[in-house]
Amino acid sequence: MTDVISEHDRWLFNEGAHSRLFELLGQQPLEGWGDAGRRFAVWAPEAVRVWVVGDFTGWNVNDAYGLAPQGNSGIWAGEIPNANVGDRYKFRISTKAGYDVERADPFAYATEMPPATASVVTDLDYRWNDDAWLAARPERQRHDKPISIYEMHVGSWRHAEAYNSLSWLDLIDPLSDHLLERGFTHVELMPVTEHPFYGSWGYQTTSYFAPTARYGLPTEMMRFVDEFHARGLGVILDWVPSHFPSDDFALANFDGSHLYEHLDPREGWHPDWKSYIFNYGRHEVRAFLISSAMSWIERYHIDGIRVDAVASMLYRDYSRNAGEWIPNEYGGRENLEAIEFLRQLNATIGAEHPDVITIAEESTAFPGVTRPVADGGLGFHYKWDMGWMHDTLEYFSYDPIHRRYHHDDLTRRGMWAFSENYVLPLSHDEVTHGKGSLLSKMPGDEWQQFANLRVLMANQWLQPGKKLLFMGQEFGQGPEWNHDHPVAWSQLEVSGHAGIDRWLGDLNALYASEPSLHRRELEPDGFEWIVLDDGENSVTAWLRVGEENDRPVLCVINHTPMPRTNYRIGTPTGGSWSVLVNSDQGIYGGTDAFNVDVIEASATGSHGREQSIVIDIPPLAAVVLAPE
Repeated sequence: MTDVISEHDRWLFNEGAHSRLFELLGQQPLEGWGDAGRRFAVWAPEAVRVWVVGDFTGWNVNDAYGLAPQGNSGIWAGEIPNANVGDRYKFRISTKAGYDVERADPFAYATEMPPATASVVTDLDYRWNDDAWLAARPERQRHDKPISIYEMHVGSWRHAEAYNSLSWLDLIDPLSDHLLERGFTHVELMPVTEHPFYGSWGYQTTSYFAPTARYGLPTEMMRFVDEFHARGLGVILDWVPSHFPSDDFALANFDGSHLYEHLDPREGWHPDWKSYIFNYGRHEVRAFLISSAMSWIERYHIDGIRVDAVASMLYRDYSRNAGEWIPNEYGGRENLEAIEFLRQLNATIGAEHPDVITIAEESTAFPGVTRPVADGGLGFHYKWDMGWMHDTLEYFSYDPIHRRYHHDDLTRRGMWAFSENYVLPLSHDEVTHGKGSLLSKMPGDEWQQFANLRVLMANQWLQPGKKLLFMGQEFGQGPEWNHDHPVAWSQLEVSGHAGIDRWLGDLNALYASEPSLHRRELEPDGFEWIVLDDGENSVTAWLRVGEENDRPVLCVINHTPMPRTNYRIGTPTGGSWSVLVNSDQGIYGGTDAFNVDVIEASATGSHGREQSIVIDIPPLAAVVLAPE
């Protein structure tokens, strides 16, 4: 059999420089996507023989379906003219140890419905209609634009019936309407790459190029993204290149050797997740992962990639004790190969799709996560601010009477707020596994819990950084998230939850409409503390500043149920200051204690400024003002 993979493609692959392996390996159409006939190709350098078995072979080994080695590349390939759309298949591999294994296609575009594990010959023919969105995306996703992300688990957002998730097509209208009504700009999908264990939420990926069969066909996911773009919503994909499960049908021990993972468990086994760690030093593995990311961007028009568990990739001793890890070549703990992989990933995406954003879930102080690769950084656009999340939730866990002793939890972020480009996350990790929902974390009686949650949201939306909120928290659902149950939508009928929902929508509207809240949110000059040190009253106040012609926005928050009357706050200008939003208004479930529209500044100096206002700050409330 002659070579069917070009020498140039083989060379790029072996060098780790091929970023579109989804057009080379796996199953590729001989004619059109819907026609019979496929070229099959798989990387299995330690194999003795490789066949394709499936519905078209009766699942029997037949030499007519054997693949041929492609030079010295480790790739086996061949053409099968009677492979039809919908046919299931796997690769049968004879190993050097003398036994045969069957493996799913690492580059499969579709799979069987779990728990079945075969790959599926697929039709990817879809006509996109989002040219206008893609043309506008460079402008929409700039650093100085508002980005408000709704994180969701597709399977448990809403059930069509008991334990039957909505499909991609069923989700389009209700989900997009929900996001648009509340002012979100993006949806972030927890991993929808195929995964055998539903309870892993997608974080135990076995198929890096296939959307899970649970929600429909690949072309139906394309339609979902296309329709979201038509409605002005971006789509971000949660992606897991940090580890993969040990299921014996997938990547582990693929061709009888440790192909994708390290041989030594001190490098190749993750003790927390009981899964394998990719061998980032192997060129072909880097090309595999980068091609996965590129396939979601190019085939599915994804607008952003959120990379999970980056901290676990950066450090060789992550979750390991002494003697359980191997230092790098310089004796250090940094995983130099993973660092170079992340740089290559971001450089590749940046060169070919500079308007696609990449986000790191990184929980340490590793320097330069969002610094450009050319300047020695990792090259991400944003990093989750886990320090802000931890400190803020810790602060809100205290009864307000004790918050005076923990004021630093609110203000400590100032030490690092502009060291990276941050997303402020209140994610799924904070509302499951016994942690409770955001509402249930709040102390006090029912009124105080809702008021505290409104103030928590104000801290998130009014501080510098892009926003991310997990589903159900937009209206303060009571139960913590459980992937087997849908969001508690019935609680929207209850006034307290409806008030939270309205407050969240108004915060998003304010964030988008006031340039000072987003134009310079990644720049130190866009933020000024006014009241930083009033721990005794648990009051904070800060100024958000935009460009020269943007009016400043003054944010004032009282973190106790005691009203703070006649409270003087310095302002940058005199004249009239209008109240833009007040979380204590009755429409949000507040007391309407001090519901004023305009406050006049006077020439009395305060907080280092020549003018000031005197304000009655309602109990457990955030008040936002701007000069008229």
